[in-house]
Amino acid sequence: MFELENRDEKVRYLLSLDKFTLDDLCLLMQVLRDRNGCPWDREQDHHSIRRDLLEETYEVIEAIDTDNPTLLREELGDLLMQVVFHAQIESEQKRFTMDDVIHDICVKLIHRHPHVFGNVQADTTDKVLQNWDKIKKEEKQRLTVTDQLRAIPPMEPALMRAAKVGKKASMFDFPDADSVYVKVQEEMEEVRAARAGGSQEEVEEEIGDLLFSVVSLARKLHVDPEKALYDATNKFIGRFDRLEQQVRAQGHEVADLTMDELDAIWDRIKHQ
Repeated sequence: MFELENRDEKVRYLLSLDKFTLDDLCLLMQVLRDRNGCPWDREQDHHSIRRDLLEETYEVIEAIDTDNPTLLREELGDLLMQVVFHAQIESEQKRFTMDDVIHDICVKLIHRHPHVFGNVQADTTDKVLQNWDKIKKEEKQRLTVTDQLRAIPPMEPALMRAAKVGKKASMFDFPDADSVYVKVQEEMEEVRAARAGGSQEEVEEEIGDLLFSVVSLARKLHVDPEKALYDATNKFIGRFDRLEQQVRAQGHEVADLTMDELDAIWDRIKHQ
């Protein structure tokens, strides 16, 4: 991309465009971060916009889950803007640029697809994934299973992270789903025991063990625990909506009814 001398030239150039490219987005971010640009954008750093990156990622997922291409196009743009934002912050510190980010991912993709760009044979998805995992371990110098477990990002959603940890440690796993049923029951009993005679910290620890066991059960049954809980939460909200509508149609509010009365309505809704 050609170089523009100053902020005013950059602004005039951007305003003259009818169609924008990735380079133009990077230039726009430069203008926003300029000392004469936007005060808010100029004040941000990696940590202050960290949550924005997460929120935009979840909004992309929502667009995918609702099969909404118009929304997906918009949300992908918002997510891309976050990537450009972070790259611009680093560029100002002379550490790397957006071009470096793009270069690195292209190099990585070529290196991890030797069946496309080299002589390796991989005719199935399973073989591709095996090769990918092997190459990734070599790149990251993850020589032990513990190295691989610790490499799973701690900030991932807890259910998702637990499922990945269990999969990576599959050599130390339950033989089948029936074995996990027994373990889940054991962990439930330990929760009861901790609640009866332990501290709140012990209860929290045992609840964690119970959840980890449930994730193991989900893995054995080939269920994505993150998606299962997501769907279950949506199902609960939908049923609660119908419950509240029925209660209000009778001239009441949910808080006015007893738990037994609410349970009776809930059971009717559940079996409809």
